[in-house]
Amino acid sequence: MSVPLSPLAPVPLPPPLDAAEVARRLADPARLARAAAGDEAVPPGAKPSAVLVPVVLHPSPTLLLTLRAARLSSHAGQVAFPGGRIEPGENPEQAALREAAEEIGLDPRLPRLLGRLPGHVTGTGYHVTPVLALLEPPLSLVPSPDEVEQAFEYALAPLLDPALPQRRTALWKGERRSFYVWPHDEHYVWGATAAIMHSLAVLLRD
Repeated sequence: MSVPLSPLAPVPLPPPLDAAEVARRLADPARLARAAAGDEAVPPGAKPSAVLVPVVLHPSPTLLLTLRAARLSSHAGQVAFPGGRIEPGENPEQAALREAAEEIGLDPRLPRLLGRLPGHVTGTGYHVTPVLALLEPPLSLVPSPDEVEQAFEYALAPLLDPALPQRRTALWKGERRSFYVWPHDEHYVWGATAAIMHSLAVLLRD
Protein backbone atom coordinates (compact mmCIF):
# COMPACT_ATOMS: atom_id res chain seq x y z
CA MET A 1 0.00 0.00 0.00
CA SER A 2 1.38 3.38 -0.97
CA VAL A 3 1.25 6.22 1.49
CA PRO A 4 0.72 9.67 -0.02
CA LEU A 5 3.49 12.06 0.81
CA SER A 6 2.64 15.33 2.42
CA PRO A 7 3.95 18.37 0.55
CA LEU A 8 6.96 20.00 2.07
CA ALA A 9 6.15 23.08 4.05
CA PRO A 10 7.64 26.22 2.50
CA VAL A 11 10.62 27.66 4.28
CA PRO A 12 9.44 30.88 5.94
CA LEU A 13 11.29 33.97 4.80
CA PRO A 14 12.98 36.06 7.46
CA PRO A 15 11.39 39.43 8.15
CA PRO A 16 12.81 42.36 6.17
CA LEU A 17 15.44 44.50 7.82
CA ASP A 18 15.14 48.26 8.06
CA ALA A 19 18.03 50.65 7.56
CA ALA A 20 18.90 50.90 11.25
CA GLU A 21 19.10 47.11 11.71
CA VAL A 22 21.12 46.65 8.52
CA ALA A 23 23.60 49.30 9.67
CA ARG A 24 23.81 47.70 13.12
CA ARG A 25 24.52 44.23 11.76
CA LEU A 26 27.06 45.35 9.17
CA ALA A 27 28.97 47.46 11.69
CA ASP A 28 29.11 44.65 14.28
CA PRO A 29 32.83 43.80 14.79
CA ALA A 30 32.04 40.19 15.70
CA ARG A 31 30.08 39.66 12.48
CA LEU A 32 32.85 41.28 10.41
CA ALA A 33 35.45 39.08 12.09
CA ARG A 34 33.46 35.93 11.26
CA ALA A 35 33.06 37.07 7.65
CA ALA A 36 36.80 37.70 7.30
CA ALA A 37 37.46 34.04 8.06
CA GLY A 38 36.30 33.19 4.53
CA ASP A 39 39.12 35.13 2.85
CA GLU A 40 40.61 33.26 -0.12
CA ALA A 41 44.36 32.74 -0.35
CA VAL A 42 46.09 35.02 -2.84
CA PRO A 43 47.62 32.88 -5.62
CA PRO A 44 51.05 33.80 -6.99
CA GLY A 45 50.84 36.45 -9.69
CA ALA A 46 47.29 37.54 -8.85
CA LYS A 47 46.57 41.16 -9.73
CA PRO A 48 45.40 43.12 -6.66
CA SER A 49 42.12 44.97 -7.05
CA ALA A 50 39.38 46.37 -4.84
CA VAL A 51 35.67 47.09 -5.13
CA LEU A 52 33.35 49.24 -3.09
CA VAL A 53 30.31 47.37 -1.74
CA PRO A 54 27.90 50.25 -1.02
CA VAL A 55 24.76 49.52 1.00
CA VAL A 56 22.27 52.36 0.50
CA LEU A 57 20.26 53.03 3.64
CA HIS A 58 16.79 53.55 2.19
CA PRO A 59 13.92 52.46 4.49
CA SER A 60 14.24 49.20 2.53
CA PRO A 61 18.02 49.08 1.97
CA THR A 62 19.66 48.32 -1.37
CA LEU A 63 23.04 47.54 -2.91
CA LEU A 64 24.55 49.92 -5.43
CA LEU A 65 25.75 48.03 -8.52
CA THR A 66 26.91 48.89 -12.02
CA LEU A 67 26.46 47.41 -15.47
CA ARG A 68 29.83 47.55 -17.17
CA ALA A 69 30.04 49.12 -20.62
CA ALA A 70 29.87 46.70 -23.54
CA ARG A 71 33.02 48.17 -25.12
CA LEU A 72 35.34 47.21 -22.27
CA SER A 73 38.10 44.68 -22.97
CA SER A 74 37.32 42.56 -19.89
CA HIS A 75 34.07 41.69 -18.12
CA ALA A 76 32.14 43.74 -20.68
CA GLY A 77 28.40 43.97 -20.05
CA GLN A 78 28.63 42.28 -16.65
CA VAL A 79 27.11 43.40 -13.37
CA ALA A 80 29.81 44.60 -10.98
CA PHE A 81 30.55 46.65 -7.93
CA PRO A 82 32.46 49.85 -8.69
CA GLY A 83 36.15 49.10 -8.49
CA GLY A 84 39.34 48.15 -10.27
CA ARG A 85 43.07 47.66 -9.90
CA ILE A 86 44.93 48.84 -6.82
CA GLU A 87 47.54 51.35 -7.96
CA PRO A 88 51.05 51.49 -6.41
CA GLY A 89 50.93 53.24 -3.05
CA GLU A 90 47.18 52.63 -2.55
CA ASN A 91 45.43 50.43 -0.04
CA PRO A 92 42.15 48.68 -0.98
CA GLU A 93 40.00 51.39 0.63
CA GLN A 94 41.70 54.17 -1.33
CA ALA A 95 41.46 52.20 -4.57
CA ALA A 96 37.77 51.38 -4.07
CA LEU A 97 36.86 55.01 -3.35
CA ARG A 98 38.92 56.31 -6.30
CA GLU A 99 37.39 53.82 -8.72
CA ALA A 100 33.85 54.59 -7.51
CA ALA A 101 34.50 58.29 -8.07
CA GLU A 102 35.86 57.62 -11.58
CA GLU A 103 33.18 55.12 -12.62
CA ILE A 104 29.97 56.57 -11.19
CA GLY A 105 30.91 60.00 -9.82
CA LEU A 106 30.45 58.98 -6.18
CA ASP A 107 31.89 61.60 -3.84
CA PRO A 108 34.61 59.71 -1.88
CA ARG A 109 33.67 61.64 1.28
CA LEU A 110 30.19 60.09 1.38
CA PRO A 111 30.71 56.35 2.01
CA ARG A 112 31.04 55.31 5.64
CA LEU A 113 33.60 52.53 5.45
CA LEU A 114 32.95 49.56 7.75
CA GLY A 115 35.61 47.02 6.90
CA ARG A 116 36.47 44.35 4.37
CA LEU A 117 34.57 41.31 3.18
CA PRO A 118 36.45 38.11 2.27
CA GLY A 119 38.73 38.48 -0.72
CA HIS A 120 37.79 36.71 -3.94
CA VAL A 121 39.99 35.33 -6.73
CA THR A 122 38.50 35.69 -10.21
CA GLY A 123 38.97 33.38 -13.16
CA THR A 124 40.80 36.19 -14.94
CA GLY A 125 43.55 36.36 -12.33
CA TYR A 126 42.47 39.19 -10.04
CA HIS A 127 42.39 39.07 -6.26
CA VAL A 128 39.48 41.33 -5.30
CA THR A 129 39.23 42.96 -1.88
CA PRO A 130 35.62 44.06 -1.22
CA VAL A 131 35.37 47.21 0.90
CA LEU A 132 32.03 47.41 2.70
CA ALA A 133 30.41 50.84 3.08
CA LEU A 134 27.16 52.54 4.04
CA LEU A 135 25.61 55.34 1.98
CA GLU A 136 22.84 57.72 2.98
CA PRO A 137 20.34 58.54 0.21
CA PRO A 138 19.64 60.41 -1.96
CA LEU A 139 22.55 59.73 -4.30
CA SER A 140 23.76 61.98 -7.08
CA LEU A 141 25.69 59.79 -9.52
CA VAL A 142 27.22 60.50 -12.93
CA PRO A 143 28.31 57.20 -14.57
CA SER A 144 31.33 57.40 -16.86
CA PRO A 145 30.09 56.25 -20.30
CA ASP A 146 33.51 54.79 -21.10
CA GLU A 147 33.24 52.34 -18.21
CA VAL A 148 29.64 52.05 -17.02
CA GLU A 149 26.44 51.47 -18.97
CA GLN A 150 24.31 52.24 -15.92
CA ALA A 151 24.30 52.34 -12.14
CA PHE A 152 21.36 50.63 -10.46
CA GLU A 153 20.24 49.47 -7.03
CA TYR A 154 19.56 45.87 -6.01
CA ALA A 155 17.14 45.23 -3.15
CA LEU A 156 18.89 43.82 -0.10
CA ALA A 157 15.91 41.62 0.85
CA PRO A 158 16.87 38.63 -1.39
CA LEU A 159 20.15 38.34 0.49
CA LEU A 160 18.16 37.27 3.55
CA ASP A 161 16.40 34.43 1.68
CA PRO A 162 17.94 31.09 2.80
CA ALA A 163 17.07 29.55 -0.60
CA LEU A 164 19.35 32.02 -2.40
CA PRO A 165 21.66 32.36 -4.22
CA GLN A 166 21.33 29.68 -6.86
CA ARG A 167 24.36 27.48 -7.49
CA ARG A 168 25.15 26.75 -11.15
CA THR A 169 27.96 25.08 -13.08
CA ALA A 170 29.43 25.71 -16.51
CA LEU A 171 32.48 24.80 -18.58
CA TRP A 172 35.08 27.56 -18.78
CA LYS A 173 38.45 27.05 -20.52
CA GLY A 174 37.89 23.31 -20.43
CA GLU A 175 37.17 23.15 -16.71
CA ARG A 176 33.82 22.79 -14.98
CA ARG A 177 33.32 25.65 -12.55
CA SER A 178 30.55 26.38 -10.07
CA PHE A 179 29.32 29.86 -9.29
CA TYR A 180 26.51 31.76 -7.60
CA VAL A 181 23.64 33.53 -9.37
CA TRP A 182 21.32 36.08 -7.73
CA PRO A 183 17.87 36.74 -9.24
CA HIS A 184 17.15 40.01 -11.01
CA ASP A 185 14.43 41.01 -13.47
CA GLU A 186 16.83 42.59 -15.98
CA HIS A 187 20.43 41.56 -15.33
CA TYR A 188 22.38 38.33 -14.87
CA VAL A 189 24.14 38.70 -11.52
CA TRP A 190 26.87 36.08 -11.25
CA GLY A 191 30.62 35.54 -10.88
CA ALA A 192 32.73 37.58 -8.47
CA THR A 193 29.87 40.03 -7.84
CA ALA A 194 27.53 37.21 -6.82
CA ALA A 195 30.21 35.66 -4.61
CA ILE A 196 30.74 38.97 -2.81
CA MET A 197 26.98 39.32 -2.39
CA HIS A 198 26.94 35.85 -0.84
CA SER A 199 29.58 36.95 1.68
CA LEU A 200 27.43 39.97 2.48
CA ALA A 201 24.39 37.72 2.89
CA VAL A 202 26.26 35.56 5.41
CA LEU A 203 27.20 38.71 7.30
CA LEU A 204 23.59 39.91 7.41
CA ARG A 205 21.83 36.68 8.29
CA ASP A 206 21.31 35.48 11.85
